[in-house]
Amino acid sequence: MPHTKVRGFKHFNMKIEKILKVSIIFLLGFLSANIIGYLMVYGAENPFSNSFNFSNAEKAPSDFLRESQIEIYDNKVVININDASISRYAPTGSMIPVFDENANGIRIVPKSEDEINIGDIITYKDGENLIVHRVIQKGADSNGTYFVMKGDNNTISDGKIRFKDIKYKTIAIVW
Repeated sequence: MPHTKVRGFKHFNMKIEKILKVSIIFLLGFLSANIIGYLMVYGAENPFSNSFNFSNAEKAPSDFLRESQIEIYDNKVVININDASISRYAPTGSMIPVFDENANGIRIVPKSEDEINIGDIITYKDGENLIVHRVIQKGADSNGTYFVMKGDNNTISDGKIRFKDIKYKTIAIVW
């Protein structure tokens, strides 16, 4: 009789061991699939990594306006900028929370690559579309200077953009 109980106990242990192995394999597969899905949606960088990083000064646009160019009166505000134009924005949500389709932008046509810096918001032509995103990188390769843009609300960048494709630089946003 004792021999039968030991054999039954071993059989029970083997079943438990098999259930544990299957559970561990299932959990590893579940976690792997979720990690891969997360990376496919958000890219390799964490979309929340800069949410509370207020010390990253290079994300701020470069200063363009001097205080002397802004005149404030009782009934109006005058901003003295040569060759400026008004810009409106498509309802894509890519630059939220900085602006959305209801904001008004003031833009200029940049004359050289030196006028564009990391943090600036620029408009560039992509096929027939105009895209308004922030410069997150500026560099040079064998084809010359390039800029990498990304919408503030996007998780992936737009890739390299050349100066010839840049149409405007946003110098102010009025909500």
